[in-house]
Amino acid sequence: MAKILYVGMDVHQACIVIAVIDAKGKAVSEAVIETKTETIKDFIRGIKGELHVTFEEGTQATWLYDLLRPLVTEVVVCNPRHNKLLASGNKNDKIDAAKLAQLLRGGLLKAVYHGEAGTRALKELVRSYEYLLSDTTRVMNRLKALYRGWGVTCAGLDVYRKDKESEWLAKLADRGVRQRAQLLYRELRALKELRQEAKHAMLAESRKHPARKVLEGVPMLGAVRVAQIIASVDNPHRFRGKRQFWAYCGLAVVQRTSAEYRMENGKVKKSAKAQATRGLNTNYNRRLKHVFKAAATSACGCEPFKKQYDKLVEEGVAPALARLTITRKLAAITLAMWKQGEPFAAERAMSRAA
Repeated sequence: MAKILYVGMDVHQACIVIAVIDAKGKAVSEAVIETKTETIKDFIRGIKGELHVTFEEGTQATWLYDLLRPLVTEVVVCNPRHNKLLASGNKNDKIDAAKLAQLLRGGLLKAVYHGEAGTRALKELVRSYEYLLSDTTRVMNRLKALYRGWGVTCAGLDVYRKDKESEWLAKLADRGVRQRAQLLYRELRALKELRQEAKHAMLAESRKHPARKVLEGVPMLGAVRVAQIIASVDNPHRFRGKRQFWAYCGLAVVQRTSAEYRMENGKVKKSAKAQATRGLNTNYNRRLKHVFKAAATSACGCEPFKKQYDKLVEEGVAPALARLTITRKLAAITLAMWKQGEPFAAERAMSRAA
């Protein structure tokens, strides 16, 4: 029977510090190796036994996960936010690696989902599109800030029109400021071209995934939002139900309570006091929350969601909480349709997401 070993890796750009322990928690070996493909492969192949490897989610996690998965029994990319043990006591790379190995042995790590390679290309193309979109917005804000800084009113989108660029530049009397604006205009045009190129590549890649046709049937989920959802979720069946999906999207309500039980006539009784809510969960996928919030904002103004939104507001629910309800319903419908592979049917989808 192969010996079971637990390998903790503290990963850095230049080197990886490794600690290996056995099933009893006894240290077997330590090592510091270079962060290179062949060096890592040689080290892992040199360890005999059933290997369970862990390291924290980070910049190099995807690459390292794909590299190690064929070589070992198990790879756990853990969530660093849950590794409180690393913050206690002395701290250095060797201690961190040893603690990771001990947490893996005890089954105390919270894994970060890395999925399969099927959506890897789409993930990268979605990132490219989002970064270019963010850069474009940043340059547009800088351009408006420049005009406002010199007392030129520039409300609306007219300032960005290519055919009116000369007219706007003429409003800047200072030569240096005008040259700076010209460079910003050039940068903006280049970013818009790159953004369109990235968008076409992203949509072309998303069309390769069968889920696209189903998800584009959900109201307010256009082609771009569907591509972002597929890239983020990968496989809907990794969520047991809508509540787990809500938590992943940042739509789960956090509740806190204490002193739940009391003694009454020698028997344990549960308190009837209500649990205190503390807002929505803070550990979530930012992209998915943005996608569903934006889609729900539009959905509140059209059927089949407008009727429910208006009813909630009439009953005294704050508009923000009513939008949250619609956002959660939209996320639940998306998950259910994706799992079942069924087209959108308003009555059936709304009742299923209730």
